[in-house]
Amino acid sequence: MLSSTWKTLYNIHTPSIWMEKAVTMPKKTRDKTPESEKITINLGYVDLGRIDLLVQEGFYSNRSDFIRTAIRRQLDSHVDAVSKSIDRHTMELGLRDYSRADLEAVQDAGELLHIKVVGLARIAPDVSPELALATIGSISVLGSLQASAAVRNALADRIR
Repeated sequence: MLSSTWKTLYNIHTPSIWMEKAVTMPKKTRDKTPESEKITINLGYVDLGRIDLLVQEGFYSNRSDFIRTAIRRQLDSHVDAVSKSIDRHTMELGLRDYSRADLEAVQDAGELLHIKVVGLARIAPDVSPELALATIGSISVLGSLQASAAVRNALADRIR
């Protein structure tokens, strides 16, 4: 066994029980996907200085806090445009069936469908014109739309 003077002189430590457990315990792996993504932007010196001034004055905790807040405010100011753009660009590919139960669930949720299909869209024969009018805001089908004549007539001004 080494003397305590020799250990101190050469800074040699014997491992403790805690160190042994720390070494043998498996590291926890990250099983969650990140909740945010890092981006890089270029700012002019004047804008960066103004941001730093606001941070220094305590309006924001750091530059990232300022940028996140600015982005959220811009997105909030364009919420309608973003929603319309999402509606405009979201299309389903292939076969899409709309049953009476589907449309009743939409009606119960107080929502309005904007059907966009590339392929075949089918509205079930048991869907009434009233239910279709209450739940379908617009229909755009590149391909074919199958629906009863009564539903087609009721939705005539909503079919593009």
